[in-house]
Amino acid sequence: MANNVEAIIFDLDGTMWNALEGIRKTWNQVVANHPEYRKEPISSEELEGCLGLPMTDIAGRLFSNTTAEQQQKLMEECCEVENAYLSEHGGILYPKLEETLTELKKSYKLFVVSNCQKGYIESFIKAHKLADYFDDIECWGNNLFSKGENNKLIMKRNGVTRAVYVGDTAGDEESARIAGIPFIFAKYGFGEAKSPDYVLEEFSQLPAVMEKI
Repeated sequence: MANNVEAIIFDLDGTMWNALEGIRKTWNQVVANHPEYRKEPISSEELEGCLGLPMTDIAGRLFSNTTAEQQQKLMEECCEVENAYLSEHGGILYPKLEETLTELKKSYKLFVVSNCQKGYIESFIKAHKLADYFDDIECWGNNLFSKGENNKLIMKRNGVTRAVYVGDTAGDEESARIAGIPFIFAKYGFGEAKSPDYVLEEFSQLPAVMEKI
């Protein structure tokens, strides 16, 4: 191992794949069945603006004229349809994702921590047959913990003290700070970062970036 880092924790959306089209398509199927809650289809721009937020915050944005109880019901329905679709059809993987994971797996434990619903990471792994690459996963939908707390949880659970977090938003950056680990900014993703420790122009550069840490 080139450095003392034991593990890499990955965000999912905007870091390893882009599943926006599948999400928008399935959520709008649900929205069409509930015109009493929302009349207009969800746009790609709206959805992109929600990426990285906990599901309760997303529901509040997309279904603002409904009660919290109605929002929860709608999101549960959206997520159920979405997970089923994505587990079969997948999303768009960023270039050289699998080859890069193969290389990284030789030196590091690999984890996924996301603010997504339960079953979403599993859909990504199943659709693209990536189960062999990841040692553990965790998400907001499993325990309602913030991404930073889940970073700490997954490290503790796997006996890891030195890790890095790879993500594409300011929320990802904050989660790395909460966990006390370096943040690698996936510049090609959907969001912005304030003061990342390292910057990735594309996913395939990650092994080279890890050499510098």
